[in-house]
Amino acid sequence: MFKLITAFLQEESGASIVEYAILVSLIAMVAIATIVLAGGEVRDLFDGAQTTISDATT
Repeated sequence: MFKLITAFLQEESGASIVEYAILVSLIAMVAIATIVLAGGEVRDLFDGAQTTISDATT
């Protein structure tokens, strides 16, 4: 496994580790922005579902 990782890191063709790091950071920023922007709506959706279930069982 170590040899495979070493060979991957030493490979110069294709995308470099810096490009992968940039890609991962961009994906993380988009995911965080989506969670922040949609978080309130999702919370309200689950609160409504919880209220409906709670009202149905009492």
